[in-house]
Amino acid sequence: MSNQKKKVLFGLYDDEQILLKSIRKAKQENLDIHDVISPFPVHGLNEELGLAESRLHVAGFLFGSVGFLLAFFGMSWIFTKDWPLIIGGKPFWSVPGFIPITFEVTVLLSAVGMVVVFYIINGLRPQIKTEVLHPRLTDDRFAIIFDTSESTNEEMDQLENFFEATGAEEVQMKEAINI
Repeated sequence: MSNQKKKVLFGLYDDEQILLKSIRKAKQENLDIHDVISPFPVHGLNEELGLAESRLHVAGFLFGSVGFLLAFFGMSWIFTKDWPLIIGGKPFWSVPGFIPITFEVTVLLSAVGMVVVFYIINGLRPQIKTEVLHPRLTDDRFAIIFDTSESTNEEMDQLENFFEATGAEEVQMKEAINI
């Protein structure tokens, strides 16, 4: 990640359907959308932006598999080799007795592993300071962001006309890092 400041122009929208229509219009006009910010998941947004499906579930499966193997074979070794006790008349290797702990360790490692992978992929850590473009973006507003660091006056006029035509409530220019 670079710490270079970018000049961004963004428009705020108050409805997700207007946001989706605006994205379609931007694609028709061949405008290069830098990012879209939403306070909650919007159905169909990834398809409109042409984003691929997340593969985070693959990481969840792999971490869950490790959790399953760790729990099942760990208990198998403990109860048959390390500490073979007959508890309640059950045999040393009692698979039905292993199921609850195996399930819990599988879910635990899958969840923790996916969170760690998510943070690594997105470059998030405690030292990262994020900038908030507009205070209402986390409440009830949506934004379409264009990188205007190297834009000409004609391109700036085209972007401002785009926001006016699509019904953006507010249009702002900011310099920001990590956008």
